[in-house]
Amino acid sequence: MLTQITISQFTVVETLEVDFRDRLTVVTGETGAGKSIMLDALALCLGDRADPSAIRPGHDRAEISARFDIDGMAAAQSWLTEHDLDADGDCLFRRVITREGRSRAYINGRPTTLGDCAALGELLVDIHGQHAHQSLLRRAQQRLLLDSYAGQVSAAQKTADIANEWLRLRDDLEALRSNQQEQADREQLLRYQVGELDELALASGELQSLEDEQRVLENADAIQRQAASAIELCDTNETGVRAALATLSEELHQGKVIESVREMLDSAAIQLGEARSELQQYLASTENNPQRLADVQARLESIYGLARKHRIMPEQLEAHHEALSEELATLDSSDERIEGLEAELAQQLASYNTHASKLSSARKKFATKLEKEVTQLLKKLAMSNCLFKISLKKRELGDPHPLGQEEVELLISTNPGAEPQPLGRIASGGELSRISLAIQVATAGNTTVPSMIFDEVDVGIGGAVAEVVGRLLADMGKNAQVLCVTHLPQVAAQGQQHLRVEKIGKGKQLASTLQELSEAERVDEIARMLGGLKMTENTLAHAREMLAGGD
Repeated sequence: MLTQITISQFTVVETLEVDFRDRLTVVTGETGAGKSIMLDALALCLGDRADPSAIRPGHDRAEISARFDIDGMAAAQSWLTEHDLDADGDCLFRRVITREGRSRAYINGRPTTLGDCAALGELLVDIHGQHAHQSLLRRAQQRLLLDSYAGQVSAAQKTADIANEWLRLRDDLEALRSNQQEQADREQLLRYQVGELDELALASGELQSLEDEQRVLENADAIQRQAASAIELCDTNETGVRAALATLSEELHQGKVIESVREMLDSAAIQLGEARSELQQYLASTENNPQRLADVQARLESIYGLARKHRIMPEQLEAHHEALSEELATLDSSDERIEGLEAELAQQLASYNTHASKLSSARKKFATKLEKEVTQLLKKLAMSNCLFKISLKKRELGDPHPLGQEEVELLISTNPGAEPQPLGRIASGGELSRISLAIQVATAGNTTVPSMIFDEVDVGIGGAVAEVVGRLLADMGKNAQVLCVTHLPQVAAQGQQHLRVEKIGKGKQLASTLQELSEAERVDEIARMLGGLKMTENTLAHAREMLAGGD
């Protein structure tokens, strides 16, 4: 349960430390005193988004801590163990907010995420806000309320996941089917194009090799003349290059010049001989072959022509051939893909029907139970003529729906014999408050969360009904810790612990404080709530009587 909250420099709170006890704790105070600040601070510890404007003026940061006793709480201890956090005895949440907009969260002194704070907080606290009766008008909230009451939140999420996957697969299948004719046309074109490229059978590197060979064949005569002339120049006995090099080397030797020059000339003569040998081989391999030239030119024209047809460069043909072949293979498998999707759809549909049917059965069972509990509570709240019903209307479409096989809606009839209608259409403001309270009390009684917080959920209620509300909350406090912010003396009188919020100071020095009241102080506070600032002996006596009845 919640044992302590510590607040520093948050909104109008300078410093505040509050210890809580079990059973029913009530929080009272003048309108605008800041009764809900403590709950806002707790919500921040449990993962709510932070607003730097909530920092007390003149300060750079706000800090909030909330301590819980988790002894005997297996779910919370297991969560902490799974996340490698200390799970012994107490659990401490801490939240720091800075003026720059930065926010840090901690659990048991370890930095953590807001998501983790919220996940653990759901195991510890159930907060019913002062506008719960308004959110109850939303169909989504009504469905969530029933699923939570039935313990089917996880089952509902699983059903939604399966339905969403089925819808995705269906869309993929429809897209494939709608494109079948277009794909057939594309497949026919690809088969023709790939066939042409297959027939061409262009080998890797073949284009460059053919172009090189074409240049040689086209210039065979000139090449032969040039090679023969070069060989003749090398071989002339009297004026040839080799003869000249030999003569120079001999003269230099006779003149006894430096040895290195003579060696370079000898090396040049050797290289010239090797060059002559290469020229002879090249000349022997080069022939004037008109037929081969015609064959090469025809092959190149086929390559160039196909490249022009595909509007690409000739050197891109090989990669283009590979890309078209891959696309064709993909289209060839479209029929197999359709069959595969159909099988997946059938499998997902069977899974959905199984999970959705179980969810529907649970909803039906617990809807009946919740109807009876809320109806009994409404009688206690002076609404004995009310008929509370939960409509589970079968969806018209047979396709899987993420929200299940039925639409959930809360209905109410406030007059005998009248057909139940949606809450927002029938109930007045005061009636809606009482209906909301009855639903919250009924669903809270089924929760395993050890702490429940009600923030002015008794708005719009007064008189004898207010005393019933107080007793209902007190009864809940026998099984769990209940914290209630209230403006009703009848509710405040039922508390085992009474906290009062006050604003003190002026201007920028204004601050909210909170203190636990003694029995005598409780009499004064209840009397204030009964009769305003002017307290008479009658109001004090009435306050004592109410407190005695609360005990």
